[in-house]
Amino acid sequence: MPTTTIRAEHVGSLLRPEELLAARAAHRRGGLSDKELTELEDRAAAAAVKLQQDAGIQVFTDGEVRRDDFMASVVETVGGLTPAEESSARPRWIRDSDGAELEGDVPSVAITEPLYRRTPLSLAEARWLSGNTPGPYKITMASPTMVAGFWRPGISDGVYPTRQDAVAALADIYRRDIADLIDTGVSWLQLDSLAYWANIDPEAARMRRVTDLEGHLSHIVDTDNGLIRAARSRRPGMTVAMHFCRGNMRSAWSAQGGYEPIAERVFGEVEVDRFLLEYDTERSGGFEPLRFVPPAKTVVLGLVSSKVAELESVDTLRRRIDEASQYLPLEQLALSPQCGFASTSQGNLLTVDDQRRKLELVAETARLVWG
Repeated sequence: MPTTTIRAEHVGSLLRPEELLAARAAHRRGGLSDKELTELEDRAAAAAVKLQQDAGIQVFTDGEVRRDDFMASVVETVGGLTPAEESSARPRWIRDSDGAELEGDVPSVAITEPLYRRTPLSLAEARWLSGNTPGPYKITMASPTMVAGFWRPGISDGVYPTRQDAVAALADIYRRDIADLIDTGVSWLQLDSLAYWANIDPEAARMRRVTDLEGHLSHIVDTDNGLIRAARSRRPGMTVAMHFCRGNMRSAWSAQGGYEPIAERVFGEVEVDRFLLEYDTERSGGFEPLRFVPPAKTVVLGLVSSKVAELESVDTLRRRIDEASQYLPLEQLALSPQCGFASTSQGNLLTVDDQRRKLELVAETARLVWG
């Protein structure tokens, strides 16, 4: 199925079964073997694929059930990171649905030695997905620009003089990961990034995982494009997507602002096939920036919230898609939730049934709009 005809998409993560969360905790304590944990992860991944298939989603993920959070493509598979001391760890700044600022200390890591490649977690995901999905599947990876948040003055600068040096080191590792993914059969890759919001929302620089590369838009674009070109050089026709996130931990958010400040450069220069854009609330601004999207690219409108249980109406979604089509032709649009349902393993504040209804809504609306 050509990717341009895929209109109902899911960003990536799904709520983890309680059984799996308990098993992972037991595994950390040494009470469960690697084999037993893998069997439970496979079972959870199979349930995630069936959920998407039953709902009518047209490209599959494994729900990211093997990950503790969306950054696992870095934290769990790259060496050279050490848990940061509390005195050097920065708090994660997030906001609740009403915009109230929340602060919480979370386990953090810092770059303490040269980054090196371990067995990529995404490779295990790809090997399982290649034989267990009824249609196209994608692998999601945090953009390497996200590792800049682990570069700590006084800790990491003895290894990498600047944050940009650390990002370049991770990008080199990613190139090898992507090559192995493609050799496994992967034909669809999605990069997830919060980095671009440092160029939109001044408050974004306070977020623990924002890259601190504010104002360095060219570096972010060039880093992502380097990986995109590497993927396509190894597999011509490879589908590559980019998801822009404003924060999604436990139904909270971290950054706000419309796409206008970066739209002309990012939509025109980032060499992806699909942009997955959050448009679930007024924090995302209007659809006007879509006028900068080139004819060959698809925008997947994240109109359905993965943060709240309340179900959007089909009529509202159709109206908003119609509004977006005033700036970008309907044939270049698709529909998705605004983000995953569980960017961290704890998940957002809704139920599995809420999640199912949201995915069904995406697929139903896509059928009504695009046929």
